[in-house]
Amino acid sequence: TDEELRQLVAESDTGGRVPSGLAAKVVTYVALAWSLFQMWIASPLPFSLGVFVLNDTQSRSIHLAFAMFLGSLLFPPLKSSPRTRIPVQDWVLALIGAFCAAYLFLFYAELSARPGQPTTLDLVVAVAGLTILLEGTRRIVGLPMAIMAAVFLGYVFLGPYMPDVIAHKGASFAKGMTHQWLSTEGVFGVALGVSSGFVFLFVLFGALLDTGGAGNYFIKSALSFLGHLRGGPAMAAV
Repeated sequence: TDEELRQLVAESDTGGRVPSGLAAKVVTYVALAWSLFQMWIASPLPFSLGVFVLNDTQSRSIHLAFAMFLGSLLFPPLKSSPRTRIPVQDWVLALIGAFCAAYLFLFYAELSARPGQPTTLDLVVAVAGLTILLEGTRRIVGLPMAIMAAVFLGYVFLGPYMPDVIAHKGASFAKGMTHQWLSTEGVFGVALGVSSGFVFLFVLFGALLDTGGAGNYFIKSALSFLGHLRGGPAMAAV
């Protein structure tokens, strides 16, 4: 039915949760702030005005903080989880995840002054951030992708126990966590940079078009010209 299709799309795109009251306002304002932030860093205004100029590492950190916060709130962990409200544990998870992701932005100067020398807090943040990120991956993308990421993460530390063809000397806990979370070679690498600098803007543009009814308009336009063919959205894309 149409309602089932809408629910399927909602679960894929927005997590399927429809909170109300204060929670809905928080989600709305955070999503709006994320969109405005992305448009700000994509524009020449920061450099023209000399205000809030960020480098790639800082912008990626904030980008991931927004994503982890909203992901924990809007994507329930289980099928039986409530859909009309956000449990307390998800609020806690969202706040911790956002802090861990924003850690590189909040303590950028301190981290730059001691590269390769993580403190206990650095390692705690790295472990917590990776754990929450894997949980967010499981919620949003699915368990197989989370398992795959965990396997490759384990390979960093279990290199000496691997077959000769793929064996390596392995990495210490501190080195592995530093590489994965406290540098631009792990989580905050090229893929996140592409998401922050390009992908988000296209997704935002597509969401605005779809919300404004342009998606249905293109489909109807395509079918009006090619009414004798089937295809729906695919035909509209062609």
